[in-house]
Amino acid sequence: MSRLSSFNSPLLLGFDHFERILNQASKTSAEGYPPYNIEQCSENELRITIAVAGFEMADLNVTTEDNQLVVRGRRSEDERERVYLHRGIAARQFQRSFVLAEGIEIKGASMNNGLLHVELIRHIPEPEIRNIKIEGPEDKVSKAKAIDVDTTN
Repeated sequence: MSRLSSFNSPLLLGFDHFERILNQASKTSAEGYPPYNIEQCSENELRITIAVAGFEMADLNVTTEDNQLVVRGRRSEDERERVYLHRGIAARQFQRSFVLAEGIEIKGASMNNGLLHVELIRHIPEPEIRNIKIEGPEDKVSKAKAIDVDTTN
């Protein structure tokens, strides 16, 4: 069965990359563990806070892969020795991915009171304006003559 693409308009050339990002984001949004917050700290700064109760810093791994921030957690402690009467704090391994927009960089990560904070900053690029020369038929003829002159040498 073929999939209907919302980016198949001729006005959206080269946006297939964004379609893949949106599909990736929709797949990862369904998982709910561990819970997280995303807050805007200033106009160009964001903070992702992930609840990682029960994990130590050595159990966590924060990486960037292509345009994604990936946070992985895996407990190294052996849980077989403990006998729980009630276990309400999840300690299973996890992977949480966040798709980063163009220009977003990771400033750093810290852990405090069972919360992992990842600081992000958005660099706003200066708009680039380029003039494109419009060539006429005379320009193509002069280029062809220049190529003929170069090949005779």
